[in-house]
Amino acid sequence: MTKIYYLMGKSATGKDTVFKELLSRHPELKTIVMYTTRPIRDGERDGVEYYFTNQKKLEELSQAGKVIELRTYETVHGPWSYFTADDGQFDLESGQKYLMIGTLDSYEKMCRYFGNEVVVPLYLELPDGERLMRALKREEKQKEPCYREVCRRYLADEKDFSEERLLELGIQKRFSNMNLEHCVKEIIREL
Repeated sequence: MTKIYYLMGKSATGKDTVFKELLSRHPELKTIVMYTTRPIRDGERDGVEYYFTNQKKLEELSQAGKVIELRTYETVHGPWSYFTADDGQFDLESGQKYLMIGTLDSYEKMCRYFGNEVVVPLYLELPDGERLMRALKREEKQKEPCYREVCRRYLADEKDFSEERLLELGIQKRFSNMNLEHCVKEIIREL
């Protein structure tokens, strides 16, 4: 049966790192490249981390009924949208296992679109202090660090990933990412 393993967690919980580790150990997992209207960050590549696009392309896909889920954030740089499109990347008849990264809202919409039996939540956690330190270290590496955006995301996560919201969506199992190796091994047991 086809499964979409959906990795999520607050900012700076290590989603990208865990994602890459899982793929290196399980290359049979297929990835789905999501879209974003935000600017590309240092080290990112178009078509790998995201398809970096613009508002016009988002509107075209939306009008064609291809947008599965869409989130727009009012950042300190203006609105940034992230979305998943039904653009031919999914093949539910194949029995393929997919690995994706998203948010609780996108997870909910993916479940609505594909069904709870197909979409499997993988929720990463870290203590807040550790998350903040990791976020600051990551931002320091940018050509033009924007600490206001780090703070905005950090505070928004408190609401977006509230305990009530996690329980409402049936997410009970959590994976601590204080130790990457332990976290990855725990997740692999779920695949």
